[in-house]
Amino acid sequence: MIAVTTLTDGGQRPIDIARRLGDYLGATKTSLDIALYDLMLGPETGPVVYGTLEDAAKRGVAVRLMYNVDHRAPVLVPRPPQSSPEDVERLSVPTKGIAGVPDLMHQKFVVRDGASVWTGSTNWTDDSWSREENVIVVVDSAELAKAFRLDFEQLWKNGIVKESGKVEPRPVEIDGTEVRPWFTPGFGEELSHRIAKQIGKAKVRIRVASPVITAAPVLATLAQVASDGKVDLAGAVDQPQIEEVLRQWGAEQVAAWKIPLLHAVLERAPFSGKRSTPWAQGTVHDYMHAKVTVADDIVFLGSFNLSHSGEQNAENVLEIHDPSLADRMAAFVDEIRARYPRVQLPG
Repeated sequence: MIAVTTLTDGGQRPIDIARRLGDYLGATKTSLDIALYDLMLGPETGPVVYGTLEDAAKRGVAVRLMYNVDHRAPVLVPRPPQSSPEDVERLSVPTKGIAGVPDLMHQKFVVRDGASVWTGSTNWTDDSWSREENVIVVVDSAELAKAFRLDFEQLWKNGIVKESGKVEPRPVEIDGTEVRPWFTPGFGEELSHRIAKQIGKAKVRIRVASPVITAAPVLATLAQVASDGKVDLAGAVDQPQIEEVLRQWGAEQVAAWKIPLLHAVLERAPFSGKRSTPWAQGTVHDYMHAKVTVADDIVFLGSFNLSHSGEQNAENVLEIHDPSLADRMAAFVDEIRARYPRVQLPG
């Protein structure tokens, strides 16, 4: 079973997502392995989720929770997490902080009973569940869960991001659908090339939703497709984060060669830019946060921004070969595009 839920800014209440997550966690019988970049819930949602974890532990469920601590500076893509070690450590379950310097533990997944996976782009925060565009994916498959658990064990054992993601992206068949799990940094560069290859092979449509687009293989291929104008290419990004990337590239010069490629993609294809609230301590987090790529009938979903830093972070992506899901995800990207104006690039 593969179930995909899409979230939009203002489209749902945090408590509804908290209850859905609580139901998922509450059905656990033996084990919960949880890897989260950000965990910060309010007085209404917190008791639902935290209470379910505490209850599971009391029932004898083996609960393990790891989370990202620290973040890079000065680049804030992805944005720093809201959670603090003190908040997480209050839980009476085994926890482990993974140092996010220089590369982030950017995962957002749960492995339940070694037989089911909850993953996607969504952090466990009220803003993520109510003010951001996001995707949640739930897959019931022991074979897929094994791959996620291998990645979890690598992080839990070593506590070092660069030593994780060394899980072969072997295809798994789920109800007749081919699903291939990808993990970074172990297969970070391979993942970017894989997405670029499928984009380059697309004959009919390409849809992209990503806060930023900086991974060289993906960016170069999108620029070529946008310039050719033969395939229906469109997408959505986060406007302030795109501006921030361009400022950094211009200042550092090392990646300045990417600037014309990004301009080619965002100017020659219809991309919308969400004017989200710039990050600051205590501000609302309302970013365009979905990470979706559709290339004809293939979908890439997960925690992975289409970025060079994403290749080096601890991330996961599901490559799903499903025409029906591809239609739905392409429509979701178009829904995001329709909500926001055309992206504006600085001169």
